Amino acid sequence: MTQVYLTAPLPAVATELLEQAGITYESFAGPGLITKAELLAHVAEIEVLITPLSTQVDEEVIAAAPKLKLIANFGAGFNNIDVQAARARGIDVTNTPFVSSVSTAEVACGLMVALAHRMVEGDQLMRTQGFDGWAPLFFLGHQLAGKTLGIVGLGDIGKNVAQRMQAFDMKIVYTQRYQADPATEAHYHAQYVSLEELLQVSDVVSLHCPLTPATHHLLGAAAFKQMKKSALLINCARGPVIDEAALLTALQNGELAGAALDVYEKEPLVAEGFKQLTNVILTPHVGNATVEARDDMAKIVTNNALAVLTGKAPRYVVNAAE
Repeated sequence: MTQVYLTAPLPAVATELLEQAGITYESFAGPGLITKAELLAHVAEIEVLITPLSTQVDEEVIAAAPKLKLIANFGAGFNNIDVQAARARGIDVTNTPFVSSVSTAEVACGLMVALAHRMVEGDQLMRTQGFDGWAPLFFLGHQLAGKTLGIVGLGDIGKNVAQRMQAFDMKIVYTQRYQADPATEAHYHAQYVSLEELLQVSDVVSLHCPLTPATHHLLGAAAFKQMKKSALLINCARGPVIDEAALLTALQNGELAGAALDVYEKEPLVAEGFKQLTNVILTPHVGNATVEARDDMAKIVTNNALAVLTGKAPRYVVNAAE
């Protein structure tokens, strides 16, 4: 009997740990992403399901797995899983927080630098028409030193972004549901402000909040009108935090200077209009796509699987019983 099913190939450390523990497992090998039909065909006997963010685990899938004890999500988010349906069945759902924070923060910071200095745009220019030579007013961008960075969500990723952009001499403001303690604010030189004030004063707005009903379309047409026309927007959080149709309109109308998106509202689809804009950088959800982060994530999901299979409690349960 197969005890564990992986809905996508994971770093080798995951299967090595399972094999060392004598756990029977199967893994979807592709091509492409697993379909719902394929998933349903493999869950009837399993006790643990290990799945990435790209796999939807809904109530139907959960109902088709009567022996399931754990859904270990390979990612910090878990919006792809019906956590309430899992809890109703007594099934723990876990995620992989913290270990991908540094990688995601580095990507966010890199996107800020690339966007402000028009690096991707410059690369495209050099691969096509080229340029005539250095000139004083040619291809100007903006330096980040002295500018204000607004961080929406000063969690683990947001803190890592703040720490790194201090080295760029940026002023840090942040907003979230609750103000951080004075020691945290002092350490990151971060000032707590309302979302409205953050949008008004920031030269760069970087999103690092979770996707919840309260943050769905947190930034829409009204928010973009509050921002500086010279402002840049970075999204390495979740796509639906932004109303993408409103963002596209704002960029087309010159209400914002540019945007860099690593996540999308209807991922993996990207609205065609963004592809036509030279002041937009589009990356394929690579925030934590590093060997280091993915190995650490693999260790978490696998160790949680081993814990449950040996009668122990897993770590990072996101749907704990009340």
